[in-house]
Amino acid sequence: MHKPVIPAAEAAALVKDGATVMIGGFMVAGTPHTLIDALVESGARDLTIIVNDTGFPGQGIGKLIASGQVRKVIASHIGTNKDTGNLMNSGDMEVQLVPQGTLVEQIRAGGAGLGGFLTPTGVGTVIEQGKAKIPINGSDYLLELPLRADVALINGATVDRSGNIVYHGTARNFNPVMATAADLVIVEAERLVEVGEINPDHVTTPRIFVDYIVQR
Repeated sequence: MHKPVIPAAEAAALVKDGATVMIGGFMVAGTPHTLIDALVESGARDLTIIVNDTGFPGQGIGKLIASGQVRKVIASHIGTNKDTGNLMNSGDMEVQLVPQGTLVEQIRAGGAGLGGFLTPTGVGTVIEQGKAKIPINGSDYLLELPLRADVALINGATVDRSGNIVYHGTARNFNPVMATAADLVIVEAERLVEVGEINPDHVTTPRIFVDYIVQR
């Protein structure tokens, strides 16, 4: 029943050049800092990252941006990190901005195996460019496609050795939904406990979604 507990460097080595990586967190809350540091050390290149935001300069995901390892960012905002804006403006990194609710629903759709979903968000704006627009009952909706990743790096407050995860407060954010939408899921455990120490009613992400555990 136990999932492999591996060093952060070994986990980072599972992220290959050119991979698409989902990284949990909102600003720095719920961000897998140890895994990000190891990914920076690994030197993996040409990454596409799917994130809520790119953090702050020198913090969390901001370290990955500054290292030059990211080719493309899909995020809901980048305003807290001037490095992201500078790289976007210089053409050295592609940035795709997505409304936050749309982004999390794209990830949820990817995890649920759906072909997409309809939303009125973005109709009549630049967001609709290149997307199918479908009229329903007199209103227009955009068809948004699902998002999946090769690897998801997530953070859990308490994780048992079988991979069940409990999150704390707002650190829950994008982590649970990202755990469902990647081929390989690595959780950074703030606290690692034995099987049976977590009340089953408190589990948000069940073990079936988790492949590897890294202890912070």
